[in-house]
Amino acid sequence: MLISLFVNLLDYYRDQLLISAVPFGSIETLKYHKLSANMRRVGVLGGTFDPVHYGHLVVAEEVYVTLQLTEMVFVPSGQPPHKTHAEITEAEHRLEMLELAIASNPHFTVSRVDLDRPGPSYTADTLRLLRKQWGGNTAIYFIIGGDSLEELLSWHNPSGILRQLTHLVAVRRPGYNESEAYYDWLEARLPGIKQRLLIVDAPQFDISATDLRKRVAEGRPIKYQTPDSVESYIIQYGLYRPKLDESEQEEMHGTNAT
Repeated sequence: MLISLFVNLLDYYRDQLLISAVPFGSIETLKYHKLSANMRRVGVLGGTFDPVHYGHLVVAEEVYVTLQLTEMVFVPSGQPPHKTHAEITEAEHRLEMLELAIASNPHFTVSRVDLDRPGPSYTADTLRLLRKQWGGNTAIYFIIGGDSLEELLSWHNPSGILRQLTHLVAVRRPGYNESEAYYDWLEARLPGIKQRLLIVDAPQFDISATDLRKRVAEGRPIKYQTPDSVESYIIQYGLYRPKLDESEQEEMHGTNAT
């Protein structure tokens, strides 16, 4: 029998949330996920968002509604540890596209916590700073892809990540299930993960930021894959277009001069 986890909030003691893991056989049991009315419940979705697209937005909305969150906070990375500065677009461009994408959704917000600090944007540090900002009366729901659970084991300070969050929300394709043995395997390698884990089924779009950048560079359309406002911003600032070398720039200048 396939077993997932459902977290039942039982009580509070000295402002610390006491959590018990209850096995269940269907994601539908999430509707019994009981929450304290006095607790601010915040979803956290991090990434480079280079650019943001509908895949990000759909997942964020699905988690927000399914878990009855107070708000959903997008956290654009300043300097992802696995990428160089040359590989990512300037932070202010990524931030502006993100703000344009979420402008019509009142429960979506953006945090600059990773943009306003130096050094690599390690998730453990990000969550620690957010926890410090928001205080003990905030339940943090950190969202990752269901296929990234194993990758979490190799992230910087994974145990520190778990200490800062209330729930780890793994988003998976509808109809996709893992065995109980798989979660036991994760628990053996990262103690505490099972009691914090929530599995949420969400529509998965075959859209990636990498592909969008490639399509723009090749002059192919990205409409209906990212909000119109983001597409317009990309066009306005010439993002993701191939950079001209000096001879091409001189040729372009000569053409414009005539």
